[in-house]
Amino acid sequence: MASSLSFVTYVCEQMAQAGDIRFRKMFGEYGIYCNDKIVALVCDDQLFVKVTEAGRVLLPQPYLAPPYPQGTPMFQIENVDDAAFVSALIAATERALPLPRPRRKKGSRP
Repeated sequence: MASSLSFVTYVCEQMAQAGDIRFRKMFGEYGIYCNDKIVALVCDDQLFVKVTEAGRVLLPQPYLAPPYPQGTPMFQIENVDDAAFVSALIAATERALPLPRPRRKKGSRP
């Protein structure tokens, strides 16, 4: 079952205090970006956040689950209604992740 656009929009509104939040449809589901870093996925109307040590501090008993079959386990967040917590978790995750590598322009050679 694919995620609904209304759920993805709601989740992004809940984490708005974390930084520049945007989402992008990918593989039939959605990737969520904070300050141009992919920090979470929404799959089957469930929020999955990348695993970081900063996230483990905020989630003393995290529930890890793959967002899709054969996927890498991520933090599955059940309570997306707590905007302050979700924003804090996303902000901590974003700070813990490295900057994405710059993309090569099409047609350019290394």
